[in-house]
Amino acid sequence: MTKRQLLVIDDDPQIRAVLRIAFDQAGYAAAEAGDGAEGLAKARSGRFDLIVLDIGLPEMDGLALCRALRASDDTPILFLTAREDEIDRVLGFELGGDDYVTKPFSPRELVARVGAILKRGARASANAALKRGILQVDPSRHGCTVKGAPVTLTAREMEILTHLMRYPDQVAARPALTDALYGAGTAVSDRTLDSHLRNLRAKLAEAGCADAIETVHGVGIRMGPCRG
Repeated sequence: MTKRQLLVIDDDPQIRAVLRIAFDQAGYAAAEAGDGAEGLAKARSGRFDLIVLDIGLPEMDGLALCRALRASDDTPILFLTAREDEIDRVLGFELGGDDYVTKPFSPRELVARVGAILKRGARASANAALKRGILQVDPSRHGCTVKGAPVTLTAREMEILTHLMRYPDQVAARPALTDALYGAGTAVSDRTLDSHLRNLRAKLAEAGCADAIETVHGVGIRMGPCRG
């Protein structure tokens, strides 16, 4: 399993070392930066699941860094702040911070806070609307539209389409797709999956999206461009 990638931005090397060990023990991978300018560069160049950000940084303070990131990036941010910095904590939330931990802190508590933020993000992502070309799916509402017009899908058709839409550029092999839909180890015939796919393709094509699902012969299926 791929480790969740974290970025710790703090000018105290001891704090970075403590967090690196704590995150490693919790199954996370942590990159580090020692000042605001370095932290901003790393945050923009890497792909991180969460950023632990000290407010009191040299070069560029944490609030300014958060403001710069939020102009184009919604990566969750957990602030580290001194106990007396209540105003900074409020500003941090207003700028888009997700949580804060005061110094001195318990590494166990901080790891727990990180885990909670990532879980909230995973739940929100799982229910977020998905869009590709003229096709849009809203799993939380069991909704599907093509060019804004609703398309009625069965529960299984919605599950198939949602799975493909979440990984639009990956080819889903039939065994992996079956496991994702029915659970690992469940015996499902190829005809059952073919029937759902055939009906799903027909409904989307009738709605004006005939290129929604592509077959990669000998490999599996993936999302098409959904241009119509």
